[in-house]
Amino acid sequence: MGICYYVTMTTLSVIIITKNAATTLRACLASVQWANEIIIVDSGSTDETLAISREFTPKVINQDWLGFGPQKNYALGLATSDWVLAIDADEWLDAKLANEIQQTLLHPMADVYALPRCSKFCGQFMKYGAWGNDYVTRLFKRQSASFSNDLVHEKLLFAGAAKKLNNWLWHDSCDNLATAISKMNNYSSLSAQMKFQQGKRGNLASAVFRGFWTFLKAYIFKRGFLDGRAGFILSWVTAEGSYYRYLKLMYLQEQSNDSKNH
Repeated sequence: MGICYYVTMTTLSVIIITKNAATTLRACLASVQWANEIIIVDSGSTDETLAISREFTPKVINQDWLGFGPQKNYALGLATSDWVLAIDADEWLDAKLANEIQQTLLHPMADVYALPRCSKFCGQFMKYGAWGNDYVTRLFKRQSASFSNDLVHEKLLFAGAAKKLNNWLWHDSCDNLATAISKMNNYSSLSAQMKFQQGKRGNLASAVFRGFWTFLKAYIFKRGFLDGRAGFILSWVTAEGSYYRYLKLMYLQEQSNDSKNH
């Protein structure tokens, strides 16, 4: 009697959360169209995001915005494959990374993998500063990790250590200064709200100190100056984000105290 061998193929789900991401989404989806499943969770796009999404996958789900962490966990709950790749709508894989992921999943040596990411700021890819040496944990065995419930700057929660891959995940973060400032303002508000809910406190002195330290760390210690003019601007915008985060936290505290006293 002959012996039958059964080979189980490892499968991959890609999860993406979107809102008005038409300018970058096509490149993102084209870079992962080889995956077994693509799941897009949209929170009310009014541009061509939904039409572009449906060119690549039938699994396009509408979900009111829950916050970055909860929204990604909602998308993760819809995944059915053995492994999950979580990427943002303004990120894409180059061919080398796509091939590396496919080869890695043939013989995985860890449950979680970190991808090196190179981000573009106002038309320039940044090699140093706040965005330099940036590894993001995005590839993981489906039941081995989940996202923190943070409203912004969510983290992937998992046991053990992540193994690093070698090839690049590309990130078109801010194509102009207005977008950068808008994101900084939005993220600092969400972060202040989250810290307030956690019982954290802020004041003018802490806001000034944290802003100054953030700039010094990004521009000097992380060598943001080597990225030229863009390195200085990014370091300054990053510092502003830290400054406003704690300033907004201070005002949230004051508003809360005023409401309690009336």
